[in-house]
Amino acid sequence: MDISSEMIHALLPLFLTVGLGASVVVVGLIEGVAEATASIAKVFSGYLSDRIGRRKPLILVGYALGALSKPFFALAGAPTMVFAARFADRIGKGLRGAPRDALVADVTPESIRGRAYGVRQALDTAGAFIGPLVAIALMALFANDIRTVFWFAVIPAGLAVLCVLIGVEDRAVGPEEKRSRPPIRLADLRGLSGAFWGVVAIGVVFTLARFSEAFLVLKANDEGLPLVLAPLVLVAMNVVYSLGAYPAGAWSDEASPKGLLLWGLVALIFADLALALAPGVVGAFVGIALWGAHLALTQGLLAKLVAQSAPADLRGSAFGIFNLAIGVVMLVASAIAGLLWEGVGPAATFLGGAGFAVVAVVLVTLLGGQQRRASA
Repeated sequence: MDISSEMIHALLPLFLTVGLGASVVVVGLIEGVAEATASIAKVFSGYLSDRIGRRKPLILVGYALGALSKPFFALAGAPTMVFAARFADRIGKGLRGAPRDALVADVTPESIRGRAYGVRQALDTAGAFIGPLVAIALMALFANDIRTVFWFAVIPAGLAVLCVLIGVEDRAVGPEEKRSRPPIRLADLRGLSGAFWGVVAIGVVFTLARFSEAFLVLKANDEGLPLVLAPLVLVAMNVVYSLGAYPAGAWSDEASPKGLLLWGLVALIFADLALALAPGVVGAFVGIALWGAHLALTQGLLAKLVAQSAPADLRGSAFGIFNLAIGVVMLVASAIAGLLWEGVGPAATFLGGAGFAVVAVVLVTLLGGQQRRASA
């Protein structure tokens, strides 16, 4: 599914601005609303998967809806239709996201859970750089016809649905557990601990600093990257992300999470500074590679922290709540990024992100100190 989605996502900002005449603010709003939608859907899907005690049905529906949305990108004649297709696609992502993340924890021993989320991130991200590479080849083959590339994206989306049907199984639950396990009630969510809410707070500030990757595509194009090579932006970012995700996950099983989070923020700060201040396409790609390093160091770790800070029977709900917070803030961050781009310039967008990353450094440091004092 990532191959399919990134074939579209790598070209969508330019399709909107060059092909359909949308402004950068509109691009930011579409991306922000799309991600917020996915996050809101994750709350309901995560809670429902806890309540029914099953993950696969929601995972399957989510992948199917994502696949069904793909043809509408190729058919779009106005930004509003792109918005509708992106909205449906992200609802599908939301339906599958929290149950999938919870299922990873369900079937994985805690001692290697960091590695498990590292593998998941690495495989996700492998698809996310294969997709743009396929898009580049198809753009060259079909003379920059973006709509044709979007039609080809339907194929891997359909294969993803088949993979869920054939290859995914729920965690095995014995008869005793089925009889003794009552459905989760909304009131039970009050049992989520302060440690969980601390992870949510960190994720929120991280997201303010890390707005939509659509702005990376626009920045590289603004620096002179040709339209046919636009997908290379996501290829470069995701190659670094994919190669780093498993080592970072293994590191998180052995080391303090605070150190990894801080290193991830350092990578993000330097990424934003490179994108704001380094000239030309080379400077943009230095920032893009550092952006991928930030994702590798932090995204699997945050998933692991959510899984570890929530009770097993509330795990799906915890992932849903975490992703809701992230999605709402992604909407705000992408809107701010678009307004800064239009009102001040591209450099202001990335300097603003660097400022939020500095705030996140302070928050991680403070929460890390509080955890040490609590342990003492």
